[in-house]
Amino acid sequence: MDAGDLRELINGVAVGEVDPDDAVRVLSRLPFADLGVARIDHHRSIRQGLPEAIYGPGKSPEDVAVIVEELLSGGGGPVVLTRADKPQVEAALAVNGSASVVDGTVVWRRAAERTDRVIVVTAGTADIPVADEAASVLWAYGIEPDRLDDVGVSGLHRLLADVDRIADADAVAVIAGMEGALASVVGGLTSAPVVAVPTSVGYGSSLEGVTALLGMLASCASGLTVVGIDNGFGAACAVLRHLGPSSSTGGGR
Repeated sequence: MDAGDLRELINGVAVGEVDPDDAVRVLSRLPFADLGVARIDHHRSIRQGLPEAIYGPGKSPEDVAVIVEELLSGGGGPVVLTRADKPQVEAALAVNGSASVVDGTVVWRRAAERTDRVIVVTAGTADIPVADEAASVLWAYGIEPDRLDDVGVSGLHRLLADVDRIADADAVAVIAGMEGALASVVGGLTSAPVVAVPTSVGYGSSLEGVTALLGMLASCASGLTVVGIDNGFGAACAVLRHLGPSSSTGGGR
């Protein structure tokens, strides 16, 4: 449930369209519903502007199905399942088959379309799975992100050929492994918020993304937002927080 849902419920009671007992049943699910396997935070969207999402790893398909069903029963905002394996996806779709599926990201009830211009940039094609996660979450909350792939600093002319796309964006997510230098380069080309995602891509001294993470944290491009290694979901949520609410509002269990 988000602020809009709550306002609609209160208005419905005020004008007699919603029975007070029905409203009490809805409100009794706030701020959370205890399912035994999880406590579902129906109140999160009201507090944060982003509803709870489902993190697949570590959950049984049955647990995922129960959580999906509960989230779909509360409010009208997007429901997002991330990093799900095939059995989890199948169990979730058995609950409600109307979802859109991109690899391990499953989305129900996509938010109303927004006009924000967001571009997701990758240093190399090996970074694309993390970028796909970020793009899928942005899409769930109504943003159709632009994509600019394989423009890492070892071939900087590839990025400069599309520098106008970077400059025109309202926000940029930069996905890069190796030494993570692409985030600094992009951060120097635009005044828009830049969210940097280090990936675990690279040779020995990349230390499974630690080198890129430290490079992004030490960037000379002031004001970068840096999320954890391979955290495409977190990058999308950071972009949404930077942009603020629009015609839709859309974070993780």
